[in-house]
Amino acid sequence: MTPTRRLVVQSALAASAIASPALGAVTKAAKPLRLLILGGTGFIGPHEVRYALARGHKVTIFNRGRQKEAWPGPVEELLGDRNTGDLKSLEGRDFDVCIDNPTTLPFWVRDAARVLKGRVKQYVFISTISTYAGADKPGDETAPLMSYTGKDAYAETQKAVAEVPMLYGALKAESEAEAKRQYGEAATTIIRPGLICGPGDETDRFTYWPVRLARGGDVLAPGDGTDPVQFIDARDLAEWIVRTAEQRTTGTFNALGPARPLTMKGFLEGVAAGVAAHPHYVWAPEAFLDAYKVNAWSDMPVWVPGDGETAGFHRRANRRAVAAGLTFRPVSVTAADTLAWFKTLPAERQAKLRSGLTADREAGLLAKLKAG
Repeated sequence: MTPTRRLVVQSALAASAIASPALGAVTKAAKPLRLLILGGTGFIGPHEVRYALARGHKVTIFNRGRQKEAWPGPVEELLGDRNTGDLKSLEGRDFDVCIDNPTTLPFWVRDAARVLKGRVKQYVFISTISTYAGADKPGDETAPLMSYTGKDAYAETQKAVAEVPMLYGALKAESEAEAKRQYGEAATTIIRPGLICGPGDETDRFTYWPVRLARGGDVLAPGDGTDPVQFIDARDLAEWIVRTAEQRTTGTFNALGPARPLTMKGFLEGVAAGVAAHPHYVWAPEAFLDAYKVNAWSDMPVWVPGDGETAGFHRRANRRAVAAGLTFRPVSVTAADTLAWFKTLPAERQAKLRSGLTADREAGLLAKLKAG
């Protein structure tokens, strides 16, 4: 066994069956594939791996460090570092499909293509709806994208993206273009998710609501309940990505749900149903939230105003993805599973959510709102 390659043997979890309780009964694919997943240990990666194994595929993952994940089947793990160009473990290897989960920087796409071009039949690039140039109008996959205007897109680093968040969408758009240049449009699939949520989400951008509603009492809710909401369960996304590989689906897709329009009020009702909660919502007008510097998306997760410069943010068309087989779990299921996962985390992690209002701040705002 080489230093850059190891085989994670079938674990005890697979003693009785490949499919886990979370997946339920999963039918085998018509034809097993050799799948390479770049970034198979992040948020959506493990969901992809488990579903691919349940479908009968041979899975290889590529990442920077060995993981302690207990896979329900044999998974080959290749080690390397795309930041430094260490792709030796990929050299001379052939795969049916490459799924690229974590890439933001165009040079990651370009460098990987040096060893994978001509050795993969399909390249699936996981992008983001942040590639779109504006959020003021609803749009489909043909809407204008952001443009990177720096001197050299390839010279940007992860540190630069962290320091200048506005680079994120532009560099993702440039990475999409690089993927098409390297592999050709006929062999490239571009998937643009919206807010990804569900078990394993460390941002708490969705998790805040199941946790908060389960606590009960008066709940500060943003707007008047009519603003639109879009998101996607990480498992729905991961499973559909694997199916696009099976079906050799190419093109560009907005991957976000639900299947039908959903309002913030409907969203919270779905979350409440999932966690068996009966909260009392106190709706806070946008002007009130602005006055007290309650920020959309971070302080009030999931939500953004449904008018003005964000009128189209939660109104991205998903018709193309739905036609290609994207399906969605009910909000209640995502909420219940997310809360159950969150409760397995250490107490100190549960004590401090990474998004949303603290209990003290919410109480203060509710008092001001009720006082008029």
